Amino acid sequence: MTTSLLQSRVLVLNKVYLPIHVISVKRAFCMVYRGAAKFVDEQYKTFDFVSWSELSVANGDEAIGMVGRMIRIPRVILLQTYDRMPKKQVRFSRFNIYARDKNTCQYCQKKFSKSELNLDHVIPRTKGGATTWENVVCCCVPCNRKKGGRTPREAGMKLMRKPIRPHWTECLNLSLRHPRYREWLPFLNIVDFSYWNVELEE
Repeated sequence: MTTSLLQSRVLVLNKVYLPIHVISVKRAFCMVYRGAAKFVDEQYKTFDFVSWSELSVANGDEAIGMVGRMIRIPRVILLQTYDRMPKKQVRFSRFNIYARDKNTCQYCQKKFSKSELNLDHVIPRTKGGATTWENVVCCCVPCNRKKGGRTPREAGMKLMRKPIRPHWTECLNLSLRHPRYREWLPFLNIVDFSYWNVELEE
């Protein structure tokens, strides 16, 4: 139980309270202990490591054991010096394509689980189609088979919408639409963060 709690997620805010990252509880404790960040509670109060460890642990609170006492699991930390937003573009990955297309087949317009979806090149690679945001869409297995190595026009199929390269905050908002922790909610309506998975080769 302690190991799983230490690997669970903590939202990282820059010093103007905008979310910029998600890290493990273990790393959050290390950052606060070194003075690089502070814990944030439900009332937006900030705590250093010592003052956080002195908080009482109520019945039902997530906590881990320390020598002689229990310490609450944090869910939000505030960086003490970093005030910029990340400038990276959305990672071109399977997960983010599914997020952009909302797990919906771009041909039959039905929603599926990730295991029932494929990626489809709108213009097939055999016809010179590139592996880019603008040419790859989420597609269910039956539609993928029906389209085969043809263009949508050749297969008599119509795209739900033209695929585009998303703005990073739009895509990441989809990733955190159903956040795991209630403590994150006040910060996620400002801007959301989370991108992962291997970047696809263009």
